[in-house]
Amino acid sequence: MTYLHLFFEFFKAGLFSVGGGLATIPFLTDIGARTGWFDSGDLANMIAVSESTPGPLGVNMASYVGYHVGGVPGGVIATVGLICPSVIVILIIAGFLQKFRQSKRVEDVFYGLRPASTGLIAAALLQVCSIALMFHKTALPDQGVVRTELFYWPAVALAAAVFFAMREKHLKKLHPIVFIAFSAVIGILFQM
Repeated sequence: MTYLHLFFEFFKAGLFSVGGGLATIPFLTDIGARTGWFDSGDLANMIAVSESTPGPLGVNMASYVGYHVGGVPGGVIATVGLICPSVIVILIIAGFLQKFRQSKRVEDVFYGLRPASTGLIAAALLQVCSIALMFHKTALPDQGVVRTELFYWPAVALAAAVFFAMREKHLKKLHPIVFIAFSAVIGILFQM
């Protein structure tokens, strides 16, 4: 039953997340909240790992959640569930594309999908920013207090440093993996 649930949840995410991997993040947030399979911290870690590993973001995240919930079969089932709607839609469109290639209505449908895709990606950006940069809780065990800050200033400073470094002409020539590695080292140092 868990495998069927995994397939169904990721099938829905794949069906409605128009715009690529980042567009799956709002759906994954919803899946985590409803099923309890992962929390927002786990989601932030999944995004970080998925962005820095080869492969599409949504597929990497589906594989991770599926593996976490149901082992190797769960990873395969969640991944198949996520990509299945795309395969079905592509097959349907390929069949009709030759017939309606010059159709104004088909062109209008694709034009209408652009704002939906943009909105889903913007929602993903806001969620990632709120997870990574805001609402940081600091435990002070010696005082028995948990302090909550609006911004997690080390993460904000790191994001600003990387943003401005990427705007420098001589640093623009560096491969993006250099920025990822630099950010990973700084993140590890902040955790020590």
